[in-house]
Amino acid sequence: MPVITYLKQRFNVDHVDSITEPGPNIILAEQNNYFLVQSIIDRLKISIEKHKSVGVAVVGHHDCAGNPSPKEEQIVHIQKAMAFLRQQIGDTKVIGLWVDQNWVVNEIMLHG
Repeated sequence: MPVITYLKQRFNVDHVDSITEPGPNIILAEQNNYFLVQSIIDRLKISIEKHKSVGVAVVGHHDCAGNPSPKEEQIVHIQKAMAFLRQQIGDTKVIGLWVDQNWVVNEIMLHG
């Protein structure tokens, strides 16, 4: 729930679409599974084009079963995933979020 609350405020919207996969940050950062990556992109395009979503967030969190990497590595995955999605979905705003062990949402900056 803290991510949805954050996104509603961040993008000034009433509703948030959720597209979930275990460890989406590493999936999109490494792009090892073409079909899974394409599935995420296809669902994002539906959200953007049909539901008029104004922003996308790549979210990583503490104690993630889908990406058990330490925080520092997950943040790199988030940044790589953000860069990849920005190439794929055009002008839609892409942000990265890290949810810590206390469920506090922190926005991640993309360097470079």
